[in-house]
Amino acid sequence: MVGSSQQRMQIEKGKVIGKGFTAAVYAWGDGRVLKLFESWRPTAKVEREFAITRTVHAAGLPVPAAYELTELEGRKGIVFERVDGRSMFEDVVACPWKLFAAAQQLAKLHAQLHAIEAPPELPTLREQIADWIDAAGELSVPTKEELRRCLAMLPDGDALCHGDFHPANILLSPRGPIIIDWSSATCGHPLGDVARTSHLFEVAELPEESPRYILWLFKVARAALHRTYLKHYFQLRPGNPHDLAPWRLVQRAAAAAWRQLQKENAKRVSAHA
Repeated sequence: MVGSSQQRMQIEKGKVIGKGFTAAVYAWGDGRVLKLFESWRPTAKVEREFAITRTVHAAGLPVPAAYELTELEGRKGIVFERVDGRSMFEDVVACPWKLFAAAQQLAKLHAQLHAIEAPPELPTLREQIADWIDAAGELSVPTKEELRRCLAMLPDGDALCHGDFHPANILLSPRGPIIIDWSSATCGHPLGDVARTSHLFEVAELPEESPRYILWLFKVARAALHRTYLKHYFQLRPGNPHDLAPWRLVQRAAAAAWRQLQKENAKRVSAHA
């Protein structure tokens, strides 16, 4: 559906609910929001997020409904169900004393997610990591070959894996936690998904606009928060933190591919400025 003049007015007057690097989210009528992507965001990625979100929502998971794809002046968008409530990250910013409770809740939600068999329509985690290895321009050819050998030795699985599971992607709604941003969801081994979140605990940067006390608190407590998440996850699911070692190795490709993507997107932003 191509955006009308009425839609353009709605965007101009609409309330911006959130903004990320690839998209902004606007209020969009009663009970809905529009996630409007930057013009340089590939159409295939937008369509993939739409399809996966509809798939996992149909499976009965705590996920916003995805109603339709749309287009407005050359920008692709997805109309989602509006979920009232702040993110887990925003909740911690407002209530810093909840920091470790949030890490425990994150682990519990991740364990619950991994107890669910993935819908068969999803791509596999193995395919996703292989794509990351190919896309990681900063990695040498021998390093990529070593990562591919390591990936080939890792077990398959049929669990639902989110691919980018962190507090900013969990909305604390009146009806319970709602998980958003399913663009990287796959079917695979749970430990591969845990390794991704574990890596984020180790290296992720908080938004620059975060309050100074949160930046300081996270810096001081990062390692302890990471341990808390892993401890509580493995109280609920098989395995232990040592089992993550080979998955951490291949997740190097995810981190390198993400850095590559950020560089390319930054160039696109500059070109469209």
